[in-house]
Amino acid sequence: MVSETNQSKSVCVIGAGPSGLVAARELRKEGHEVVVLEQNHDVGGQWLYEPNVEGEDPLGRNSFLKVHSSIYESLRLTSPREIMGFSDFPFLVKKGRDTRRFPSHTELLLYLKDFVEWFGLREIIRFNTKVVYVGMLDYGVRSNDLKWVVRSIEKKSDKMVEEVFDAVVVATGHYSQPRLPSIKGMDTWKRNQMHSHIYRSPEPFRNEIVVVVGNSLSGQDISIELVEEAKEVHMSSRSLKISEGLTKIISKHENFHLHPQIDTLQEDGRVTFVDGSCILADSILYCTGYSYAFPFLDTKGMVVVDDDRVGPLYEHTFPPSLAPSLSFIGIPRKIIGFPFFESQAIWIAQLVSGKKTLPSWEEMMKSIKEFYHSREVAGIPKYCTHEIANFEYCDKYGENVGFPRLEEWRKELCLSAIINADVNLETYRDSWDDDDLLQEALQSPHFTQLGLEDSPL
Repeated sequence: MVSETNQSKSVCVIGAGPSGLVAARELRKEGHEVVVLEQNHDVGGQWLYEPNVEGEDPLGRNSFLKVHSSIYESLRLTSPREIMGFSDFPFLVKKGRDTRRFPSHTELLLYLKDFVEWFGLREIIRFNTKVVYVGMLDYGVRSNDLKWVVRSIEKKSDKMVEEVFDAVVVATGHYSQPRLPSIKGMDTWKRNQMHSHIYRSPEPFRNEIVVVVGNSLSGQDISIELVEEAKEVHMSSRSLKISEGLTKIISKHENFHLHPQIDTLQEDGRVTFVDGSCILADSILYCTGYSYAFPFLDTKGMVVVDDDRVGPLYEHTFPPSLAPSLSFIGIPRKIIGFPFFESQAIWIAQLVSGKKTLPSWEEMMKSIKEFYHSREVAGIPKYCTHEIANFEYCDKYGENVGFPRLEEWRKELCLSAIINADVNLETYRDSWDDDDLLQEALQSPHFTQLGLEDSPL
């Protein structure tokens, strides 16, 4: 729905990662007064690598974490750079930088810094500012009249600042708060246990017997580099049906073993698996993913996180009782992230200004309940609520604001990388067979629109 009114509001964006940056740009473009509060010293969010993890709880059990980024030193992108850029700012190759199709995390951080400079966003970001409280100014007023109290602490001075905003956009990411399994004996196991959130390099595990729990992308990547340093690597997986690519790697290394789930941890260091097999381990590394966490947010129970379902949220973005003055950007997983965040940002900006309006509370709640029901019928567990894995959904979402559909080459390059990684896990980032698609992408308007001197490849 479209409205004729167009109001400028004061908006606080929490987080200067990819989703927060594009939110800030779109809000400002729509005429709002925008402040971005960022707890770190620079932009990037998850992509701002933090080598120093001392002082962080190894299992990340504190509600306010000291370390935000979960990126390890050797990490390279799992998607080709061509598909990752925002719609009007392609992820170009720059001279003197990492020119690979699947570059290191540093290159993506530099892309985000380029984005900030190109669109002049740095001036509206307050760095080293940690948000500790967000709540309604007058609880009980109509959602259209809501204002938000935001309390933040400036790290250097330790000074608390309280401000009031017309709207708040939560853009704090979802790869920081460790999600841990529940294993018998976990609390009494005396040796080294840590979540991959604070894993940075394999050297500390030299000559150790290491159990890696989980065979996600990070679990696979980390195991592949651990196997060169550790005495033995034992991967424990929910399913023993693994990809062809992982099978190839395990068969190449005598010290790399696959196990089912862990049954018990014994105080003397033994790890017993559900098939009865047992090893004596030095370290356990949990590559078991991340949970959504908003420790600063007080919505009087109107938005809760239940088994990794943030809800209720209309279209993974808007809490029906509090929108559009409160919104969440960057919640969905298993999507081509940057273009989707951009479409979210445009919709949020236009709703806050009144240019667009949401359906009624009843319609939004009905839509959410129908979505939950469809997931249950499909047998999808609650903790996978925000895993989209559907190009059609992203295109349909974008239609709310006339955002262009994902280009066919972008979809096909995404799928091509997933298929290649499944078969050639060790080499997919450096060897591929989708050059025709790549050339189509590089000659598309997406890559030629800026007329920059630097060639994409």
